[in-house]
Amino acid sequence: MITFIASIALLIIGYFTYGRYVERVFGVNEKRMTPAYSHGDGVDYLPMGEKRNSLIQLLNIAGVGPIFGPIMGALYGPVAFLWIVFGAIFAGAVHDYLTGMISIRNRGAHLPELAGKFLGKAMKHVVNAFAILLLVLVGTVFVSAPADLLHNMTSSWLTLPVIIAAIFAYYLLATLLPIDKIIGRFYPYFGALLVISAVGVGISLIVTGAPIPELTLKNMHPESAPIFPLLFLTISCGALSGFHATQTPIISRTTQKEKQGRRIFYGMMIAEGVIAMIWAAAAMSLFNGSTGLNEVLAAGGPAAVVSEVSIAMLGAVGGTLAVLGVIVLPITSGDTAFRSARMIIADYLNVSQKKVVSRLWIAVPMFAISFVLTRIDFTLLWRYFSWANQSTAMIALWVAAMYLFLSKRNYWIAAVPATFITMATFTYIVNAPIGFGLPLEISYVIAGIITVAIVTAFFLSARKRLTQNIPLEEELKSA
Repeated sequence: MITFIASIALLIIGYFTYGRYVERVFGVNEKRMTPAYSHGDGVDYLPMGEKRNSLIQLLNIAGVGPIFGPIMGALYGPVAFLWIVFGAIFAGAVHDYLTGMISIRNRGAHLPELAGKFLGKAMKHVVNAFAILLLVLVGTVFVSAPADLLHNMTSSWLTLPVIIAAIFAYYLLATLLPIDKIIGRFYPYFGALLVISAVGVGISLIVTGAPIPELTLKNMHPESAPIFPLLFLTISCGALSGFHATQTPIISRTTQKEKQGRRIFYGMMIAEGVIAMIWAAAAMSLFNGSTGLNEVLAAGGPAAVVSEVSIAMLGAVGGTLAVLGVIVLPITSGDTAFRSARMIIADYLNVSQKKVVSRLWIAVPMFAISFVLTRIDFTLLWRYFSWANQSTAMIALWVAAMYLFLSKRNYWIAAVPATFITMATFTYIVNAPIGFGLPLEISYVIAGIITVAIVTAFFLSARKRLTQNIPLEEELKSA
């Protein structure tokens, strides 16, 4: 219990200390006009208040990631707490803040365009493919996951295909309509449900004296799966997630002032870390250790863990509300996943999104592909999501490091986590069955060589670009 409480305290302290330092390194300019005003189109670019943007950002990035990921990561034991705390403070929140603020400085540009500008034109095409793959996978996972949870609650009168169709219909509307019509209007209510459910489970863990294990570096995974790199890909949302780099430009286009960025981007990542801590602690303490948790996961997946934890902690009524809160999370990330994919494709093809027809012909093929993907096993999708997700985080952090390097600011705040996740991501793909399937020891060596090569290439490119006077920020003109 001490480890659990201390971890949450550290996350909060991190926001007020390291978060302020990162903000100072970036250098906000309150007088600079944001894209919400300079590029206002009434659809994707329009100003919204700080509280509303913060809540939308939290719901955008949360999904089932900070719940399902930590539940599966709990198999490793309390060592997962370390990754959530230090990952969120020094990697995830830095990643979210810098991608959001750099996007604001570049007319709300998405990651592919930023990668092309700061890492080379070829990277724009590579990252564009990566981002769309990631978003379609996320959207698909965030159809399947809430559909399964709703089906478990209403199996007597709602079939799974009907639930999936209803979620897809909502996603289509949220993707096509102006951001303030559905997302901006209803997210505050969804957010209240999210906060109540997470806080309810967290308080119940403390009040009931749940046997949350104290910190140990011992690997408790029942199948002895290696902590590195698997833990760092299993727990992504809640610590460091490339998916967030696809979501921050949505809110960078609705932010009123740069000063609001720390609360919106850094702060909401810390909030997600707290949610991840609560669910990891619940999973570790309520199933008689990793073996019991593994049995529940094998029988019903993370959704079964969510249901059992919610009912055990909050009772029938409170547990149902908590499950509804968990259902809200993926739905409010799935809709913005597709919305973000639509925006990225539109930017890539230079297609104006003022007309609904222009939005429609981009959106419909995405939903058709996603529907086909819902027929694939969830765990398989999650494996590919984890790899694509952390690969995107790697790219986003290198973009942020390059921006800071060219700005002659402390680029190490981005370069250090970028190096770490580069090593973890390449180790995974070289070792994993979905990758090259090589032995772990060989994978470490190969990943190490690749990481050194990427770091070297970064510094060589950065020094070269420093002499080219690349404009770091777009000139903004009044609409």
